[in-house]
Amino acid sequence: MKIKIESEQNLIEILSASFPNSSKNKIRKMLTEGRISVNGEIEHKAKRPLKESDEVEILDKTTSREITPPPKQKPNNLNIIFEDDDILVVEKPAGLLSVATNKMEPDTLHSRCVDYVKSKDPSNWCFIVHRLDRETSGIMLLAFSKHSKEYLQEQFAERSVYRTYYALVEGNLPAKTGTEIEWLLEDKNLRVKKVSPKTKTAKEAITHWEVMKENQETSLIRIMIDTGRRHQIRMAMKSLDAPVVGDSLHGAQTDPLGRICLHASSLEFLHPRTDEPVRFETKVPFDART
Repeated sequence: MKIKIESEQNLIEILSASFPNSSKNKIRKMLTEGRISVNGEIEHKAKRPLKESDEVEILDKTTSREITPPPKQKPNNLNIIFEDDDILVVEKPAGLLSVATNKMEPDTLHSRCVDYVKSKDPSNWCFIVHRLDRETSGIMLLAFSKHSKEYLQEQFAERSVYRTYYALVEGNLPAKTGTEIEWLLEDKNLRVKKVSPKTKTAKEAITHWEVMKENQETSLIRIMIDTGRRHQIRMAMKSLDAPVVGDSLHGAQTDPLGRICLHASSLEFLHPRTDEPVRFETKVPFDART
């Protein structure tokens, strides 16, 4: 498919107008995969300015974006996926807090990252951009400046960050794919419950899921979320009578790995310096045979 540019606009505006039924996440994924070319050259930058007579083409075949490998020397207690002058992408283990609560826990993912960057220069610092529940493992993103942090958090707030999770759940889902929409309320003791949409301070939680593998006992599902509420995925699976394995708080009866089987496997966003889409992935640490 080819699009002839008739007025000055940026690339994301042209693509959004050409695909009105596609979300910005889907469009940015096309950019990430190398499916968009401008004047015959692959273009990843969403805000690439276009002028009259430029030609945009949508390609059928995808190309993968190469990610710079992580540094050769890594601290023993931190799994670094990617690092440059603006961002730090790490893999959080299950059971570790993202950031200290008002109890000021000494060991958190954030404290480990701060220790790491300060080991290179005492004046260095890094900022938390988003969080994962203590029990959830997977990709987390940190920023080295307030500007980068704010730009990245804007993307999360606008729901333009593409996030994928995998969960091992008990039993089988009611269909191969589906969407669970709930309204959640978190009380002062950090307990989360499902409430009516009319409840004051309740927040919408949108969870999309797809069954990847299943047997008589468990199902491995891939999950995409439009929102990032605390315990969102775990509450959604409870509502579907398929609690996450190991999640006794929400009804799970089994715990073969001694952890809640929920993993943030990929994260895609616009880089704060280049404004180009970048994507990072980690290996899922469990499957339907577990």
